[in-house]
Amino acid sequence: MNTTREIRRHFASDNYGGICPEAWAALAEANTGHAVSYGEDVWTAQAADLIREVFEMACEVFFVFNGTAANSLSLASLGHSYHSILCHEIAHVETDECGAPEFFSNGMKVLLMPGSNGKLDPCAIERMVEKRADIHYPKPRAVSVTQATEVGTVYSVDELKAIWAKTKQCGLKLHMDGARFANAVASLGVKPKEITWQTGVDVLCLGGTKNGMHVSEAVVFFNRELAAEFDYRCKQAGQLYSKMRFMAAPWVGMLKDGAWLRHAAHANAMAELLEAELAQLPEARILFPRQANSLFVELPAFAIEGLHKAGWRFYTFIGQGGCRFMCAWDIREEDVRALVADIKRLIG
Repeated sequence: MNTTREIRRHFASDNYGGICPEAWAALAEANTGHAVSYGEDVWTAQAADLIREVFEMACEVFFVFNGTAANSLSLASLGHSYHSILCHEIAHVETDECGAPEFFSNGMKVLLMPGSNGKLDPCAIERMVEKRADIHYPKPRAVSVTQATEVGTVYSVDELKAIWAKTKQCGLKLHMDGARFANAVASLGVKPKEITWQTGVDVLCLGGTKNGMHVSEAVVFFNRELAAEFDYRCKQAGQLYSKMRFMAAPWVGMLKDGAWLRHAAHANAMAELLEAELAQLPEARILFPRQANSLFVELPAFAIEGLHKAGWRFYTFIGQGGCRFMCAWDIREEDVRALVADIKRLIG
């Protein structure tokens, strides 16, 4: 039996990365003695308060195990089963959550809209709302945006304001899937509030796992009225962790001295380095603007096959020959250069 552990760092997903030192240290510190269960402990209170400090807002905060739970439960809180959610056609809530938003909302319909570079077109929102207004059609209730997007682009402040203007005009709530929100903040160099509640976001699903934690996403309600009885939704969906301190403590370690943004900025920088290296190769075509910690590149089929045979793990789900290289918080410069060296070797 082969017991050798693979230690290479890969570019398939930021979920491949381990737990960052700050989260690990906080987790270890929380693992002493007893603490009150079900989120009534001091760690959970401190984590929620730190999130309020980060966003400079007296928001309601809940912790859940993963992004699918965060998105589906928060979207369910925005409407009823006869409503609909508008999102981009490649949004995670549509393509990668196994119908959870519809399931947990008892049937809210997800309606898809196109948009270049993975971003919603504000005018498309208005067109979708005005498409039909009869009682036979699921009534639009909310818009969901992904920040950073599924193709590694980032909504600017002005782009979010344009979407907000349309949601206000159409009477819609605004949900943000922020699985890689930290990468977006680091990319834009703005305060978190500038791309959330100051641009009309009602609820944010703030990613922790992809940013260096072992588990945990935070559901942050800037519109506090929408958080009514959300704790019951979490309980019913199996998201009320009995030992909540172990879900909350890593947030304390990440937020108290800015580690969440440092790690995100580093991941972005590694993706930028990879972009700079591959942009020099005529055989490599960049598919989308790189604005966060992922790079989408079209490579020859033989090069993709060769990389897989060499042991590299990455996703190929965008078109023919499109590769996604995702940089986790712990990707090093030498990892990037090793990947580039293999690509150059294969292309010749």
